[in-house]
Amino acid sequence: MKPNPVGWFEIPCLDIERAKLFYHNAFDAEFEQLEMGPCQMAMFPYDHDKPQCTGALVQGPDYEPNHKGVLIYFVCDEVTAQLTRINSAGGRTLEEKMSIGEHGFIGLFEDSEGNRLGLHSMK
Repeated sequence: MKPNPVGWFEIPCLDIERAKLFYHNAFDAEFEQLEMGPCQMAMFPYDHDKPQCTGALVQGPDYEPNHKGVLIYFVCDEVTAQLTRINSAGGRTLEEKMSIGEHGFIGLFEDSEGNRLGLHSMK
């Protein structure tokens, strides 16, 4: 397996416009809007010329926000500051900043759609 093997993620949403506003306010994200079959998608920013993982907000059949299953972590400068911004944008802190030793810090939050997601920082 290659390093950083994840190439794509999808975050389910019930209201894609509300979700786009939340992620814009919480992370300064700008989105490219797409339709793929019956799904509405809002793609997170990415650079085609660099190896990286990117993803999209997705509203459509079989996409249901939840706290179960895979947990995606967003990289940020500092977890507590990012959780404050997330709460101001309409999200909710699920777990405050905690140390994971030499690997930095993590925290968990719920987005505007009811998904459980994580944050990671080195400070």
